[in-house]
Amino acid sequence: MAGALACVLAAPLVSARAEVSPEPAQTASPRPPGRVESFTPPAPDRAVPTSRGELMNSFAPVVKKAQPAVVNVFASRVERMPANPLFDDPIFRRFFGEGGGMPGRNMAQSLGSGVIVDQSGLVVTNNHVIEGMTDVKVALADKREFAAKILLRDPRTDLAVLKLADGANFPTMELGDSDALEVGDLTLAIGNPFGVGQTVTQGIISALSRTHVGISDYGFFIQTDAAINPGNSGGPLVDMNGRVVGINSAIFSKSGGSVGIGFAIPVNMVKSVIAAAKGGGKQVRRAWMGATLQSLSQEIADGLGLDRPTGALLADVDPKGPSAEAGLKRGDVIISVDGQTADDPEAVGYRLATKPIGGQATLGVLRGGKKIVAQIRLAPAPETPPRDAIRIKGASPFAGATVMNISPAVIEEMSVQGTTNGVVVSEVDDGSYAQQLNLQRGDIILAVNDQKIGTTRDLESVTAGRAYYWKITLARGGQVFTTVIGG
Repeated sequence: MAGALACVLAAPLVSARAEVSPEPAQTASPRPPGRVESFTPPAPDRAVPTSRGELMNSFAPVVKKAQPAVVNVFASRVERMPANPLFDDPIFRRFFGEGGGMPGRNMAQSLGSGVIVDQSGLVVTNNHVIEGMTDVKVALADKREFAAKILLRDPRTDLAVLKLADGANFPTMELGDSDALEVGDLTLAIGNPFGVGQTVTQGIISALSRTHVGISDYGFFIQTDAAINPGNSGGPLVDMNGRVVGINSAIFSKSGGSVGIGFAIPVNMVKSVIAAAKGGGKQVRRAWMGATLQSLSQEIADGLGLDRPTGALLADVDPKGPSAEAGLKRGDVIISVDGQTADDPEAVGYRLATKPIGGQATLGVLRGGKKIVAQIRLAPAPETPPRDAIRIKGASPFAGATVMNISPAVIEEMSVQGTTNGVVVSEVDDGSYAQQLNLQRGDIILAVNDQKIGTTRDLESVTAGRAYYWKITLARGGQVFTTVIGG
């Protein structure tokens, strides 16, 4: 969605000063001799509200329960700026000094929020808050600060898990159930907007199962009108029991500020990422369907004899995948997963992604106007052929790029679109030839100098020597490009 902005960097602070005029002094009335002054006893501690009537008084009990587990996340990295080649000339060095051509250093910084979900110091935040960063610090609500290690990054969901370096018995927030939410439920958003400090805003659940938002691969979001601003990213969306029901991730805005349309990642997706981090994994393994899903238009729905364009159409089925094993066929329409409605491919992907590997899921399917049930095996995508990751060296335009063979597992991990041929770029070194060529993570290299690239070893061989020119064919975002550059 064009207007959806990820909340990652704190905007410049605008200082505001308010002057308060002193109130006129009041003259105390004389006390009658022997009179005992009355006093008001301190109010008892308030508990989490148990009725709607109690909610009319204050959200303070919920905030007191949740706030200690909300943290501020500060991430940074040092960027080295290239030296100016003019300073290789001794005449320039004579006039400008020896140090002028030295590589510069620039500090890139990012600010966001997070929530502690385990007493050992596990913190959940957004991946875009710490993406590309090397140093991460976390500040608790009680002003303590800790260095943090990045345990797991999951770009597909825009989630990351950190581990506080020291300490134990940290305050935590309980994880709720995002599937139990209803539109109209009251929620709180807690975070550090614009770097002003921990802030609480209140709203309701505006919508559920928001798809086609364009923020992450699993586009299935909770929409809320609780004010979310830059710096809130990674902070919790909290229900009235003080439980995390979502991780605030993005806003829809034309100005950069909150207009009452915010998006949070459902906590049931967050749970799978936390489980992977606790298990020591470096990536989240999710169920693979072995099928290509397509949204239904009204025309397609009419052609299939459906009264509404809802569900996910199986456009293609891998003959060796779990969908084929379950008896699914091209043209089937998935309408539910384990009894929960699935209106589009994003909903099907989300429902399967939240389920643990090794079990089964029940799919409600429409075939030829009739409803059938299929049991699909929840298995990870196979890594066949092996990825055989190679970092390209030498003086070719690909030097500094790491490439992998394409397999179902790599397609899932890298969100590869449009082709299963070639090799995919998984990483590009800063300052490398590949970066100068503008190679990007996820690019698929199909051919070099008219030689088809089938494996990473093919690319390594083709780029081992020098060439007068480089004719490169690659795919990006489902489109194929060919370019020629000098050798």
